[in-house]
Amino acid sequence: MDVKEPDNGEGRPRTKAAQSDATIAALVGAARELFAQRGYAGVGTEEIVQAAGVTRGALYHHFRRGKEQLFQAVLVQVSAETTTRIAHLASAADDPWDELVIGIDAFLDACTTPEMQRIVLIDGPAVLGWDLWRAIDAEHGLGLLEQAVQNAIDAGRLAPQSARAVAHVLLGALDEAAMVVARADDPVAARAEMGKTVRHLLEGLRGPVAG
Repeated sequence: MDVKEPDNGEGRPRTKAAQSDATIAALVGAARELFAQRGYAGVGTEEIVQAAGVTRGALYHHFRRGKEQLFQAVLVQVSAETTTRIAHLASAADDPWDELVIGIDAFLDACTTPEMQRIVLIDGPAVLGWDLWRAIDAEHGLGLLEQAVQNAIDAGRLAPQSARAVAHVLLGALDEAAMVVARADDPVAARAEMGKTVRHLLEGLRGPVAG
């Protein structure tokens, strides 16, 4: 057995599927904490399995490419949780323009956290390669951004234009801003500077409907 499983509260052990899910969750959780603390290169597989309370065999059973595949699972989890959190914060706004601004600010704020900095922004492109990293980034952020842009256009808060094109341009700008924040000696100051710059870019898209 890969990990010592508690029973289900009724005196019966977990099913094989539940045990498998628990093992994966333990590996991802342990790796996520270690990667955020010391980065991909600074963490070994033996340390991960010990922290997760599973065997090396369990790691390679669930993640056949080992540490790299596990890292990808961690990055996807962090990206998905960040997108969900941003969507929740932005949805509180009544005005589509405010929704867009709040979402962008929430993303830049997230870039000052150790998990986003180390896992997603610094190690992500280096470990997974730019194309795969960009695909994951787009999968979790592009659709949300495009919908927010479209909402702002429909409400007359942005000038009529291609929402998809705007979303791609904004995502590229945000990714670059995020990289600057992640590598800055003072991430908080860099976040403020990048936030102001991205806001100016966003204001430029308002065209004649500004105000």
